[in-house]
Amino acid sequence: MGIVMPKAPLNFGLKVDWKNEMLHPLMKKNYGKWAYHEHVKPGVIKWVAESGDVLYSVKCAVPKFVNCNTIRKICDIADEYGEGYFRITSRVCVEFLLSDEKKIDPLIEKLMKEGFPVGGTGRSFKSIVQCVAWIHCHTAATDSSGIAKAIYDELYDLFFRDDLPAKLKMAVSGCLNMCGAVHCSDISVLGAFMAVPEIDDITVARWCEVPTMIKACPTYAIRPKPFKWPDGKPGTSIEIDASKCMHCAICYSLCPGANIIHPEKCGVSIWVGGKAFAAEPVTAKMIVPFLPNNPPRWPEVVKIVRKIVDLWMKEAKPGERVGDWIERIGWEKFFEKMELPFKLEHIDDFEFASYETWRHDTKFKWTKDIKTFTGLK
Repeated sequence: MGIVMPKAPLNFGLKVDWKNEMLHPLMKKNYGKWAYHEHVKPGVIKWVAESGDVLYSVKCAVPKFVNCNTIRKICDIADEYGEGYFRITSRVCVEFLLSDEKKIDPLIEKLMKEGFPVGGTGRSFKSIVQCVAWIHCHTAATDSSGIAKAIYDELYDLFFRDDLPAKLKMAVSGCLNMCGAVHCSDISVLGAFMAVPEIDDITVARWCEVPTMIKACPTYAIRPKPFKWPDGKPGTSIEIDASKCMHCAICYSLCPGANIIHPEKCGVSIWVGGKAFAAEPVTAKMIVPFLPNNPPRWPEVVKIVRKIVDLWMKEAKPGERVGDWIERIGWEKFFEKMELPFKLEHIDDFEFASYETWRHDTKFKWTKDIKTFTGLK
């Protein structure tokens, strides 16, 4: 969380008095003594302190990549229509903070006019968390910004609503290092590599620290490999055990000689059912192992996401997140409704499972697709 006070001198030394320099006066006065909050309307929340003081927050979506002019515009709006304070949320929205209720509607009108949609509170579609991906990351299997934009355009109207079954959170990450919150969102799109890195022995031996690469691998899939230089001298490269590789691209981050970026083998996977802020946090589960990249609009991805959302909105009970709804109807029924094939990759421990142990998996029971795979009746 970041809290910004426009046009005010800040102390950027080693010691910053953030409470006095950055917090709204009512935040400083009632720090740690807030009684409750109310959802006023889409984008507006009322915060009430034990003292009786009231603070309003007005939430708007902003681009994930901005220039200085956009930041100055946000600061000018905070000065003119708010009280000079705003904060940046964990999903990279901007919340303007003000104590005068009469300023709320003029502020919303100004934000909408300037292209900053106001909403994303209560039972609505929240801002998508995304990583930088193709913009400037070398390990991305897909483009988070492009996919997020395509999904936004498809579900834009849901950002302004407050009548969904529950809040709807999404995330997009270019690879399974998950700079986006893919593991704990209702619907997530995750970049996927379909092949292990290809090793260039000369590059590895000449430029890379083999012990560091071995130690960095989370599944111990890398081991040293002797090889000979063109002149016949001995050298040391690496080899990768494909059965252990989890396609994380960490080795590629350490060494360009372990190249994992091959366009025809890079794509996306889709996950559902995660949530973090709950009594029992739940990790998302994969429903689509791989879809090829199809920029700039990724129609196959958007179609599946749209179908999930439509089914959830139609069938979920009030308060049910996407994962709660799926658990209630059963994963088998969810796959049938989505018309998605069930594959071995959907089973948590599929690499080590036998036909007998599949039935005991916590996610799935017997399905028609498993019977097809196994030939069992």
